Amino acid sequence: MTGVNRRQLLAGSAAAGAVGLGGVLAARDVAAAAPPVTTATSAPFHGRHQAGVLEQPQANSAHVAFDLTIAGRHALAALMKTLTERARALTAGGPSRPLGIAGPATDSGTMGPDQPASGLQVTVGLGATVFDGRFGLAGAKPARLRTMDTFVNDRLDRAECDGDLLLTLSAPDRDTVLHALRDICRATRSSMQIRWRIDGFTPPARPTGAPRNQLGFKDGTANPDVTDPAEMDRLVWVRPGGDEPAWTGGGSYHVVRIIRMHVEFWDRVSVSEQERMFGRRKDTGAPLSGVHESDTPDYTDDPKGTAIPLDSHIRMANPRTPQTDQSRILRRSYSYDRGVDEVGNLDVGLVFGAFQQDLDRQFVAVQKRLADEPLVDYITPTGGGYFFTLPGVRDTSTPTPAPCWRSTSPPKGSTA
Repeated sequence: MTGVNRRQLLAGSAAAGAVGLGGVLAARDVAAAAPPVTTATSAPFHGRHQAGVLEQPQANSAHVAFDLTIAGRHALAALMKTLTERARALTAGGPSRPLGIAGPATDSGTMGPDQPASGLQVTVGLGATVFDGRFGLAGAKPARLRTMDTFVNDRLDRAECDGDLLLTLSAPDRDTVLHALRDICRATRSSMQIRWRIDGFTPPARPTGAPRNQLGFKDGTANPDVTDPAEMDRLVWVRPGGDEPAWTGGGSYHVVRIIRMHVEFWDRVSVSEQERMFGRRKDTGAPLSGVHESDTPDYTDDPKGTAIPLDSHIRMANPRTPQTDQSRILRRSYSYDRGVDEVGNLDVGLVFGAFQQDLDRQFVAVQKRLADEPLVDYITPTGGGYFFTLPGVRDTSTPTPAPCWRSTSPPKGSTA
């Protein structure tokens, strides 16, 4: 490393804290190049899949994990019905529900009397703990769903990990996201309680292409093609059969990782060293062996890592071999800014998100490849979780996004 030695720098600052791997900037080289959505149009609510997966990340988001405070399948079904109804209404927009002059307020009023849809997207996922004994759903559990793994050098705060249910809200405007969160919390207060929450944002492209993260690099350049249904069926959507329950078809495994970026150290490292850690140019986003952001790195012409180092992020995350092609993921990440920590350092970073068909074949395989990458000195994963994004709500006659809790008899293997 030229200039400041990163390990000496870390060792010399008591305020830094220990820095871990989190390599998941995971598959930064497996992500989207299009700018965020900025138009305030209504997002389709009904369909085979939920909104918020294939769509580009919007300008504002909230990832909110909940613990369920209910027990029994009927209570869970009622909660999911309420959640579906509120999500449907909020994404459609319209006037507040009147309850009469003496009735309680039916809305916070922060969006005015006629609530615009404002491009809101609501995505719901379930954590592994929903499939425990409380609801008799052990036999319906998605095959690879579990609490989030701890990888080498992680520094996870378990109070900010996992949860029974994950609600992901996104919209062009910040008040749209907060209004929706307040509405849903109000409607479900007796059934679930917030466990952890992190708000995110997607900056505009500067100047073009993918938006930049808080390390100054373009965040996402090589996602799978979301307009190719065959590619999405191969990499993103779970297909029933084998060891996956039938109800999971059309859903997806969602990984969320809260990754703090130690920008005070990063900002003192030479640009050339930063580029070698990423394997991309900071100004254009092009791979070090290319010219344009969209250029595909050809590692066969660089077997010794002369152009793109063998331990660079893009090369470790996606070696671009036939064997690793099946481990590609669909990244859906946001930046975050939580102000300052207790010693006055900036608390900024990445809300890493990834959707995939197979948690182990894809995210976990990528994460293991990233172990001990050079970026470990500048990033620390602190929270997040694994969740199963439910299949979509087909139409207004479909009361909830997933049928597993609507069966009149316990699923096979259930203790209920």
